[in-house]
Amino acid sequence: MRNGVVFILLRGRRPPLVAGLAVTFVLVSICTALVYPLKQLTTVSSLGVVYLLGVVVISTFWGLWLGVLMSVLSAAAFNFFHLPPVGRFTIADSRNWVALGAFLVVALASSSVSELARARAAEAVRRRAEADLTAETAQLLLERAGVEDALASIGRRLAAAFELPWALVALGETSGDSRREALALSAGEARVGTLVVPAGLQGSVVSRLSERVVPALAALLQVALERERLVAEAVQTESLRRSDAVKTAVLRAVSHDLRSPVTAMITAGAAVRAPGVTPHERDELGGLVVEEGTRLSRLIDDLLDLSKLDAHAAVPRLAECSVEEVIDAALAAQPADSMVEVRVDPDLPPVRADFAQVERALANLLENATRYSEGKLVVVRARSVGGWVVIRVVDRGPGIPAVDQARIFEPFYRAPGRTPNVISGSGLGLAIAKGFIETNGGRIRVESVPGQGSSFVVALPAIVEPEP
Repeated sequence: MRNGVVFILLRGRRPPLVAGLAVTFVLVSICTALVYPLKQLTTVSSLGVVYLLGVVVISTFWGLWLGVLMSVLSAAAFNFFHLPPVGRFTIADSRNWVALGAFLVVALASSSVSELARARAAEAVRRRAEADLTAETAQLLLERAGVEDALASIGRRLAAAFELPWALVALGETSGDSRREALALSAGEARVGTLVVPAGLQGSVVSRLSERVVPALAALLQVALERERLVAEAVQTESLRRSDAVKTAVLRAVSHDLRSPVTAMITAGAAVRAPGVTPHERDELGGLVVEEGTRLSRLIDDLLDLSKLDAHAAVPRLAECSVEEVIDAALAAQPADSMVEVRVDPDLPPVRADFAQVERALANLLENATRYSEGKLVVVRARSVGGWVVIRVVDRGPGIPAVDQARIFEPFYRAPGRTPNVISGSGLGLAIAKGFIETNGGRIRVESVPGQGSSFVVALPAIVEPEP
């Protein structure tokens, strides 16, 4: 505890010189007065140590030169007031000369020790501040995503630590001029940056910056730049890996979906040319070719739409659209035997959207609902709710488990355990529906209970006319 107090005293700023001179004269007077009662207890020549306390105090707070002045004044006061003959600056007894000389030597030594302690304490404070600055610099460089984001904060910390008006750390090479001085930050032979400080600083400050701050800052900056490069390479590598994985999955899914209609068309085409084919069989084979060709064309359209959505190239042509007309267009794209009931609230406001994209999204939802309803009725409801037009496509199929509801809008995802007799689609319809709805500023979600059917909810922003 005592050492800590002494260190705090030594590290502080020195008080003004005028205050030091006043305290010096006061302490000399106090020590001189204290010697009078102490004469009754011991010899006068041994009481010179009383002045040493004042010498140590002055040297500690105001430095060596004021401590020397305190030593000389103390010796003069001790000689004049206490050493015989009293009242004169002469010494009668030679032993008192020895005592006075020893006092001066001890006083000067105490002043020198105090000044050295203050200097070392100040140096310790500077080194600790430099170590803290290095640690803060490392933390700023390593915790930020980019090196350039941390340079401004590092410059402010460095200026505060060295009491500079400003400081700037820049990447690469920066030249100085009459108003600023540039210190190169080099790690080995590579120039990684520049420390720019105001011109005209004291030589000791520039020396401290060059010898203690610049090497550490250059090394940390090089490590941070290398880390940033490695992180960028890792991110790029991970992106390429994921892209390859996605491409592999897409190729596998697409190859199967493309192969099925192509194989059916080739088989039907070869059978049509076989001898002995009746007109009825030829008609059936022709219908099969048309059906599989339509299926193939639809798959190609889905792939093109998905690629546009992924590339953010499906820019909607926004216009005022009637929700009833969009639903009618989506129904027209369904098979003739589809069982769909439409319930639209009267006075339903129009929406601002791309008619073709919204129609395609609703057509995909209807196709998905019809496929899994197993011939049961599919209900489409539309109503206005708080500035939105909400469209629900409700089926009575097997439902979707909660674990699959978060993934059904992913491309090529097919929920396992669905109705076994249902022909599975390409896995793109719901992904395209979600992409087109969100591109037009809407929202889409699914509500489903296994065994009770599913409800796909689409919300589009309505065009609401202001009230008169």
